[in-house]
Amino acid sequence: MTEFLYTADALPVLQNRVYPDAASALNCPTGDLALLACPRTGIVVNAKFEPGKVIYDAAYHNEQAISGAFQDHLRQVADLVQRHVNCTAIVEIGCGKGAFLDVLAGRGIAAVGFDPAYEGANPLICKELFSARAQIRGSGVILRHVLEHIENPVDFLRVIRDANGGGGRVYVEVPCLDWIIANRAWFDVFYEHANYFRMSDFERMFGVVVHAERTFGGQYLSVVAELDSLRDPGPSDAPTWPSDFGHGLARRADPKQPASTQLVWGAASKGVIFSLMMQRAGHPIAAAVDINPAKQGRYLPCTGTEVFAPDRAMAQFPRGTRAWVMNPNYMSEVDRLAGHHFELRPIDP
Repeated sequence: MTEFLYTADALPVLQNRVYPDAASALNCPTGDLALLACPRTGIVVNAKFEPGKVIYDAAYHNEQAISGAFQDHLRQVADLVQRHVNCTAIVEIGCGKGAFLDVLAGRGIAAVGFDPAYEGANPLICKELFSARAQIRGSGVILRHVLEHIENPVDFLRVIRDANGGGGRVYVEVPCLDWIIANRAWFDVFYEHANYFRMSDFERMFGVVVHAERTFGGQYLSVVAELDSLRDPGPSDAPTWPSDFGHGLARRADPKQPASTQLVWGAASKGVIFSLMMQRAGHPIAAAVDINPAKQGRYLPCTGTEVFAPDRAMAQFPRGTRAWVMNPNYMSEVDRLAGHHFELRPIDP
């Protein structure tokens, strides 16, 4: 019998798809999660991941660049890319709504993108998934929060390498599994992520790693590597998974706080899982708050929690209402928006 590192049942297959009404949100597609270290590559994977369940289109909203704090991160990434990648011909695979390409364009760097979730009119962005048919020939390839969604990441990198003529540099940004483990971040584990990476995975995956660091407060891994040095990573020891990984939920399920006085600030991935687990613990969240207009007035998957704009939340919920801030990187920004109205609580341990 396989011993999994961590399991969770009936998670939404897409955290960043919101729904027009509570009924459709409650009936959204779900999938189970069971993490283990792949015996072939050493990468931690969801053994129950089914790629056919995960469909990305214009209804998928994972745009973080509305936040000033995240815009700062994108500028730092652009600095990193300019230092370590030849920017004469940049290709971003999985460019989302095009925010990072806009940052590059502001620096005079023309880049092309691929993403079926793109909704704008930039002729340099193909509204489709990247495939082997694309002969991209980029001096640099950008993969921001893409590789964790791919069932066979090394094979996918091979496709990119071959489509790009066998070489070039790649910038990869993914969530940091070591951060998730160290912070017991059960709210940062999703069905949608087929893989969970450690820095050692990239050191085994590439013969030449040009640059590697942890970014965004340690939550992300940022790696620049030579595509032509890609290799089979080979097995590795599984991470030590803490026995108290999910215990932080109990600390937040405060019986003295009725559901009518608890909110989450951040209707994205962390907020979706936090709301779901709190509901399952018998402490449902009254509403989610988000600055993204595409999510406001809509409902989170699995729980049917409504998403409010900040001004509407402040008008509807009394002063002192507890609001769980879903990412510590946004704490100062949230405090500026509504800190004196809500009792803000960071979700990090």
